[in-house]
Amino acid sequence: MIYRSITRGIAAFGLILAVSLLTFADTVRLKNGSIIKGKIVKFGGGKFTVAMGEGARRREMAFTAAEVESIQFDTNPAPTLSNRNASYEQPKPEVIPAKIIKADDEATRRSTRTEPMKAIEWKVKVLADNTANGWTNSGWVVRKGQRIRISGDGKVNLGRGNSSPSSGLPNLDDPQKLLKNVATGALIAVIGDDNNDFIYVGSEREFVATRDGALFLGINEGYLEDNSGSFSVKIEILPDDAE
Repeated sequence: MIYRSITRGIAAFGLILAVSLLTFADTVRLKNGSIIKGKIVKFGGGKFTVAMGEGARRREMAFTAAEVESIQFDTNPAPTLSNRNASYEQPKPEVIPAKIIKADDEATRRSTRTEPMKAIEWKVKVLADNTANGWTNSGWVVRKGQRIRISGDGKVNLGRGNSSPSSGLPNLDDPQKLLKNVATGALIAVIGDDNNDFIYVGSEREFVATRDGALFLGINEGYLEDNSGSFSVKIEILPDDAE
């Protein structure tokens, strides 16, 4: 249990492996400053569809050409974990600015005129067990000053007969949990793979990002080996003029 507490407490050790999965991916930069790393799987009707994650964690998001600032394609495979310390020269990716992304039909041309920026939202399953050292990569790279709203639903099993909602169990003691003054088992977040400034989310939380970095989600518990289940979490990136 002490070992688990140490490895989760040092965020850079556990999260950097998850970030490496997104290092070699297409990068979509939106005009509101947002960055999405994934794989562009479709373009049609003036919309780009970006897939993030694999298997049960795969999810897709669509953006209009009017929302996109530029797209950076990267089709080169990442080095395997066995040779991650070896010298590796990344080829220069191809960048396509938004000004050369052409509308391909009348509907798209209309959508590029006056549509206001909308909140971007998607859902992700946040596992309670020790998968990826207890952190779920949202697939989103936030920027400092961006407004984020996260809400969690469902219950997870914390072991020893304890079942926790996303708000956590305030009467369940756990000296190894990451946020000492927050209920055990609660939904939490962190921005960046080198950051220990964990954020309490609970059932719902809106906050302003204090730094740039990948958004990760987890639960507020130190020992994860006997956990099971997942929270259903909705993430919203709010436009600057959202109320």
